[in-house]
Amino acid sequence: MFKRHKSLASERKRALLSQRATRFILKDDMRNFHFLSKLVLSAGPLRPTPAVKHSKTTHFEIEILDAQTRKQICILDKVTQSSTIHDVKQKFHKACPKWYPSRVGLQLECGGPFLKDYITIQSIAASSIVTLYATDLGQQVSWTTVFLAEYTGPLLIYLLFYLRIPCIYDGKESARRLRHPVVHLACFCHCIHYIRYLLETLFVHKVSAGHTPLKNLIMSCAFYWGFTSWIAYYINHPLYTPPSFGNRQITVSAINFLICEAGNHFINVMLSHPNHTVGIFTLLMSIQMSLWAQKKHKIYLRKFNSYIHRKSAMIPFIL
Repeated sequence: MFKRHKSLASERKRALLSQRATRFILKDDMRNFHFLSKLVLSAGPLRPTPAVKHSKTTHFEIEILDAQTRKQICILDKVTQSSTIHDVKQKFHKACPKWYPSRVGLQLECGGPFLKDYITIQSIAASSIVTLYATDLGQQVSWTTVFLAEYTGPLLIYLLFYLRIPCIYDGKESARRLRHPVVHLACFCHCIHYIRYLLETLFVHKVSAGHTPLKNLIMSCAFYWGFTSWIAYYINHPLYTPPSFGNRQITVSAINFLICEAGNHFINVMLSHPNHTVGIFTLLMSIQMSLWAQKKHKIYLRKFNSYIHRKSAMIPFIL
C-alpha cells in the first residue's frame, strides 16, 4: 500500500511539474509573439527586395576596308552600341592618322550611300562584327566657308560694275551718260540681298553637315559669281534704258522685293528656332479662326430665328 501511494504521489508531482512547465512555455511564447507583433507593426509594411540590375554593355568589332582595293585597313575593337559613325571616324583617325575624319566616307557596302555621322552602330549592326568600307572624299571645306565665298563674291563683283571701272566699260561713254535712278535702286537692292545672306550665314543658319568637297565650293562660286557678272554688266552699262512702264513698274517691283526679302528672312529665323514656330502659328491661326467664327455668327443671327442671341461666336462671354 505504501508503495502504491508513493507512486501515485510521484505521478501527481510529475503532472503538476509538466503543467507548470507548459504554462511557463505558453506564457513565454505569448510574450515572444507579442514582442514579435509589436516589432512587425513598428517596422511598417513589408517591402519587396529590389532586384539587382546588371548593366550589360554590348561591344562591337569594326572592320574597316578600303572601298577601292577591298583590303583591310584596320580593326576597331570595344566599340559600344551607342557609338555613332562620327565616333568611329575619330577612332579610325587615332588608329590611322592619315585618314582625317572630315574627308572619310564610310559605307556598309561598296557603291552604297555614305553613312551620316549621327547614325549609331547598333542601328546598322547585324552581328558583333561590322564591316565598313572607307573612301577618301578628297579635300574638304566647311559649309560656312562655302556660303561666305558664295555671297561675298557677288557683293563685291556688282560694286565693280556699278563703279564703271575703265577696264569694263568705255570711260568716255560712262562719263557722258548719267545713271538713271533705277540703277542706284538696283545696286541698293542687290547689296541688301547679299548682306542679308552673309549675316544669316554667320548668325542664323545651322548647318547639319560640317564639311563638303572642295569641288562644291568651286561650282557654287562659279554659279553665283558668273550670273552676278552677267546681270551687273547690263544693269550698269552706260546704254542701259529704264523699264518700259516707268516709275509704276519700279515702285511695284521694289515693294515686292522688300516683301520677299522680309519673308525669306523671317522664315529662315523660324526654321533655325523650330520651337518658336508653334507659337506664331497658333497666334495667326487663332486670329484667322476668330474672323471666320464672327462671320458665321452674323449669318446665323440673320438666317435662323431660333438662334439664341446670347451665344458667342467663338469664346463664351468674350468673343
